Amino acid sequence: MTRNLPSVTIVRRIKAPPAKVWAAITQPKLMMQWWGPDAGPTLRAEADVRPGGRFSIVFRLLNGEEHNPTGIYQEVVPEKKLVFTWEWPGMPERESLVTFLLAPHDSGTELTLLHEHLPDEEARKSHEQGWNGLLDKLPSFLGDPE
Repeated sequence: MTRNLPSVTIVRRIKAPPAKVWAAITQPKLMMQWWGPDAGPTLRAEADVRPGGRFSIVFRLLNGEEHNPTGIYQEVVPEKKLVFTWEWPGMPERESLVTFLLAPHDSGTELTLLHEHLPDEEARKSHEQGWNGLLDKLPSFLGDPE
């Protein structure tokens, strides 16, 4: 029997072209400037953006907690689709899957984030809050004050 695991889907319209959004989610130098669920700093970002390549991001929350999600890129279609595993060190049983879809839109890009195979409802709520916090920061980083 297959268990139906929780997922998160978030859709945002961003006033920046897909190429600029793609760069923000794939280039470590840019990720360092905005990645993370709150206003805490991103301490390290590594991204080998190719199928089978790895990523690792270390960010510190405003409460002082540090987190280091890692993963492996599964599918890379520049400026359109990025799929990667999402792993927390020491918890391989909680591996999940993240997909970013980028589509041109009248005023820029429609970004869809899908985070699948979350282990439980608590993880779904936590990740939904974290991803919304992260995506709230993206427009201003890209020069769109909203």
